[in-house]
Amino acid sequence: MTKAEFSEASKRYLGVVERELSAIKAGTEGSIHPALREAMFYSLESGGKRLRPCLTLAVCEMLGGDIASALPIACGLEMIHTYSLIHDDLPCMDDDDMRRGRPSNHKVFGEAMAVLAGDGLLSFAFETMLGAAVRSGSPNLLAAAYEAALRAGAGGMVTGQAADIEYEGADVQTEEMLRYVHRHKTADMLEAAVVCGALAAGADGWIVRSLRRYSESMGMLFQITDDILDAVGDEALMGKTLGKDAAKGKLTYVGLLGLDGAREAAEAAADAAKEAVKDIDTNGYLTAVIDNMLTRDR
Repeated sequence: MTKAEFSEASKRYLGVVERELSAIKAGTEGSIHPALREAMFYSLESGGKRLRPCLTLAVCEMLGGDIASALPIACGLEMIHTYSLIHDDLPCMDDDDMRRGRPSNHKVFGEAMAVLAGDGLLSFAFETMLGAAVRSGSPNLLAAAYEAALRAGAGGMVTGQAADIEYEGADVQTEEMLRYVHRHKTADMLEAAVVCGALAAGADGWIVRSLRRYSESMGMLFQITDDILDAVGDEALMGKTLGKDAAKGKLTYVGLLGLDGAREAAEAAADAAKEAVKDIDTNGYLTAVIDNMLTRDR
């Protein structure tokens, strides 16, 4: 897949997701307290690449599935991702005043409402995903919703966040600790996005196993490039405060391996991701995602 084809496909998936999120918002009129609804959708509508829902739709489509059926799962995953960002920005967590180029949720609505906005998005994500599974009677969508719960929950993304907090400023920091944090904090939700798309399309067996290996390497690549950009990126492009990880003594790839070592690790993760899906004939979008992630500047 060429860069132009990848860009065109990503724009198409993004458009589908944005239209569905707008429709979902319209359907909440009168059912969610107005202040909570405003806070929830302030962050959900704040833009971003929508990487996770686009991956879900792309994988579903590449495996012959109907992206319309996967759309509630894709939107639910974006809600989960957004809730995690709201909570991550709180003063008790990373204490960041900016997100996606504008004030973080708690800076606009206050800490208490930001917590509730995150809570609301998390529960509403499963309301959206499970509602679609119940209405359709599809075991594929039910399996995808379960996958999302596993990857987002206490043994998934939340475990990564907990380890990240525990290891901050630790006297001894190892690559094993670093990989554990980001295997869960970052890679689990990317794995959810990819595997949910496959489950929605009815895939199983070696394809799902290959996609899990791809996702784990992609998650590592995403985090390594994020750590690199936190050290040498453009704050205006990133839309958030940079350099805070180093200042707080967080465990990062740049801090542990150095800038050159982190770049080498990114290349290795990219190669591993591509290798994992080389036997899937329709892997063009997935390999293009890796190429784009390796060279991203935001």
